[in-house]
Amino acid sequence: MRRPDLLVVGGGPAGLATALHAARAGLDTVVAEPRPAPVDKACGEGLMPGAVRALTALGLHAPGHPLTGIRYVQGPCRVEAAFRRERGLGVRRTDLHTVLHRAVLDAGVPVLPLRVDGVRQDADGVTVPGAGLRARWLVAADGLHSPVRRSLGLDRPARTAPRYGLRRHYAVPPWSSRVEVHWGPDAEAYVTPLGPELVGVALLTAHRAPYDVQLAGFPELAARLPPHTAVTPVRGAGPLRRRSRTRVHGRVLFVGDAAGYVDALTGEGVCLALTGARALVANLRTGTPGRYDADWARATRRYRVLTEALVRARQQPALAPHIVPVAARLPRLFAAAVQALG
Repeated sequence: MRRPDLLVVGGGPAGLATALHAARAGLDTVVAEPRPAPVDKACGEGLMPGAVRALTALGLHAPGHPLTGIRYVQGPCRVEAAFRRERGLGVRRTDLHTVLHRAVLDAGVPVLPLRVDGVRQDADGVTVPGAGLRARWLVAADGLHSPVRRSLGLDRPARTAPRYGLRRHYAVPPWSSRVEVHWGPDAEAYVTPLGPELVGVALLTAHRAPYDVQLAGFPELAARLPPHTAVTPVRGAGPLRRRSRTRVHGRVLFVGDAAGYVDALTGEGVCLALTGARALVANLRTGTPGRYDADWARATRRYRVLTEALVRARQQPALAPHIVPVAARLPRLFAAAVQALG
């Protein structure tokens, strides 16, 4: 039975970044991911400047469209702010995955076509039953609905109405270099420029209705996106909010969406995945894995506070219609929030 230092379960950005950091730290690492590369996912595909910095720190560069800021739109009301110091990047999820996957393979890390639904652990390591794999440590990077988290009884019930994400791509020229967030009565639509002739449109909603039905709730946006310009099928994800009782459970650690997630409203999922991967490996390298939970909490506090506040406001009928008008009346506050995302 092979016994690496680290088994990473899940080959998305969080898992691949963890594996890359671990390999560069001298840890014998294996990744388990049953899906062939590149792996796609329903996400907004806009990397905030912090995520671009984290990729650059790994020596990686993904192809994409520069992002200069964020614009909120609600009917005739608009407010926007630029990223002050660095740009973000609109990048197809498959392109991001390809860059990370190639770097992991180049680092000599095996990616095994293996699905892991449960684990057994003891004082010396973690075993994947029936797979012939045992490692000193296991990192669960297996997404929102983490089978590893669920098998260990670490799921915590969410107390808010579930929200879902839907995404599609359109072959139209971007009309802005900013991520546009269109606020409707019951949903938000995120428009991310991805290339000279490509935009991604992600819908975040609490309603279970077809994509085209929900897009019709944004007439100005729908008019820019004729049905014949759609070039990919609709992908969905959710419920988005996931809560975990802990990020460290014996010799099992959680990173990315598997560690807990509030909502995609502020577009920080990839940034959290990359920074969480770095913090996790840093604690393994220094022999302080127990500190990772506190480090994770500190690293994600701004995201959790800002996103929780926006989601709660969105779910209050008396407050939701006023989010963009208030931001427009307080442009400095909106700009400060955009800089926080950077």
